[in-house]
Amino acid sequence: MRGNAFKGECVRVFVVPYRVLRRRGPAAIPLALVATFLVALFHIVQQFDWGKDLTRILGGVRADLPWWLALLRTPVSLFVPAPDLPVWGALAQVLIVFAIAEILLGRARTLVIAYLATLAGTMAARAMIALGPDRVLGIDPALGHVLDTGPSAAVVGLAVAVAWTERAVILMAVVWGLMIAEVAWKPNLAGREHLIGMAAVLVYVVVADTVRRGREVGDAVEWTAGNDIARPVGVSAESRSARG
Repeated sequence: MRGNAFKGECVRVFVVPYRVLRRRGPAAIPLALVATFLVALFHIVQQFDWGKDLTRILGGVRADLPWWLALLRTPVSLFVPAPDLPVWGALAQVLIVFAIAEILLGRARTLVIAYLATLAGTMAARAMIALGPDRVLGIDPALGHVLDTGPSAAVVGLAVAVAWTERAVILMAVVWGLMIAEVAWKPNLAGREHLIGMAAVLVYVVVADTVRRGREVGDAVEWTAGNDIARPVGVSAESRSARG
């Protein structure tokens, strides 16, 4: 049974998007292609002195920045790869995960979830620094000076959204397990941000799913009520006709 469940998840999460991509080609994933291009572009630009300054002004987010400035830079920071990580890994993650999400979740929802995960992590860093290292979840204020950019929070957030939407329990467990293990093995700001971004996305998709189901139930009840009201009228007319 577990093997069948895993196979079903693989079909829904990987095979179905692959078939859509084969049928429609690049037209099926414009968001994923643009996101991948932007990550590559910012990586190249950062290799120059003028590019480092430009990237910092446009998307250089740190926890010690004023909140309004961090909010302005957060959308761009999503596409600015972390300088201490291999860019090819970031490019592959963005292309694959954004493509799957774009096909299964839709373009607008993918963009919203990617931004939500990134924003949640960015804002959480400020709260953790405010708590200080002596409190639970608190961190050293010195980490407020660390550049906090990259698409990784968006990637894991989208993975959680896809797993929930497709009821991929095994995928959900793997994603959470890997992120928790990462934080336990090497505690750092990025790992905590990833977990908080994933939690924010999970809350969002659960609430959105609940609201959608509530609307569907409401529509079904309204449709049924309308038919129930119409039915007695018809029966009454037939009865009168028979009696007549």
